[in-house]
Amino acid sequence: MPHICIGFEVHQPYRLNRTFSPDPKVKKKDLFDHYFDSLNKEILLRVVEKCYDPATKLILEKLDEGFACSFSISGILIEQLEKWSRDTLSLFDEVARHKNTEMIGQTYYHSIASCFADKSEFRDQVTLHSDLMHDRFGVRPTIFENTEFTFNNEVAATIRDMGFAGIFTEGVDRILGWRSPDYLYTCRDIPVILRNTKLSDDIAFRFANRSWDRYPLTADTYAHWVASSSGDIITVFLDYETFGEHFWRETGIFDFLRALPDELRKRDVETILPSQVVSGYSPVGDIDVHETISWADLEKDSSAWMGNDRQRTAFQAVQSARAYAVNKPLWRYLQTSDHFYYMASKYGTCGEVHSYFSHHEAQDAFLTYMSVIADYESRTIRMMKNRKSAKILRTLSPEQAFH
Repeated sequence: MPHICIGFEVHQPYRLNRTFSPDPKVKKKDLFDHYFDSLNKEILLRVVEKCYDPATKLILEKLDEGFACSFSISGILIEQLEKWSRDTLSLFDEVARHKNTEMIGQTYYHSIASCFADKSEFRDQVTLHSDLMHDRFGVRPTIFENTEFTFNNEVAATIRDMGFAGIFTEGVDRILGWRSPDYLYTCRDIPVILRNTKLSDDIAFRFANRSWDRYPLTADTYAHWVASSSGDIITVFLDYETFGEHFWRETGIFDFLRALPDELRKRDVETILPSQVVSGYSPVGDIDVHETISWADLEKDSSAWMGNDRQRTAFQAVQSARAYAVNKPLWRYLQTSDHFYYMASKYGTCGEVHSYFSHHEAQDAFLTYMSVIADYESRTIRMMKNRKSAKILRTLSPEQAFH
């Protein structure tokens, strides 16, 4: 009988100001409000009401009954909860300190920093997140989950060298070949826990799909699928917002979540934590990941964030802006993966998913981003002591931002 390892990624970005236009009269202390949209508070409070509060209260009940799960919470979500919903943050504090949960490491800014050629910024953001988990919740993560499960050999080696005991990524078929994701593997000498794509997406994407031949999905049916699976460990990792935000209460998603632990227990399927997976199982093989993989879209690669010229241009701009990063937090907010996700130009079901998450059109997302980063560069260059050499180094003019 396999065990099941259940994890939740919890994140909300600071979305860019849809009406942004450069204004030299805006002071440094007001730049955050100038760059980022007032819509962020509204969205955060909506997600709190529909997902975070009811789901976390339900999870706490189940934890007391023996259910176990893990959480990966971005630093910028915690910032928003501190500003706008402290009671919700207190709920997450209860979860984090519960004996049946484990807090997972990620980048503080839920960023694309692992894609930078120089990995020092990636390491810094991982450390910032680890310190936040320690200071806020009293725990220091030992297992890591990179932004949206983005992963390759370099990421594995970097996280190994930082002292983590294991790392998550997607169980991508082209990496595994004939092998199953339901075992522990290694990559660059660090244990790798692989997400079961099908069983995860049965909840994350197909749960409320009336055209699905397994609709409606019930907890007993799902628990039967898990119990009938071969392998050592079934890893199910989901956006936490699946519960109540992506799928509203009316779909029965909370009833499913409430019933699932009991249905698993009836079939002797034990829920275990990621650190228990790493300590309790021996790797059955090694995976070699030269090209970046992720859990995003059908391609399961980096194309969700860097699949078109707009995205690649924006990525190069923010990577190059490191030379001007006098105000590092602002620069790091601009690295959040969501900004690049909104610029995608995909079609079909993948395109529909991108559009669902975005607060403006792909081209507008790109123009806003480039305008903001050009303004950021212009301001920080003026702050640099050696203005002459800074101008020589500059990569982007405000005029070029729109081409």
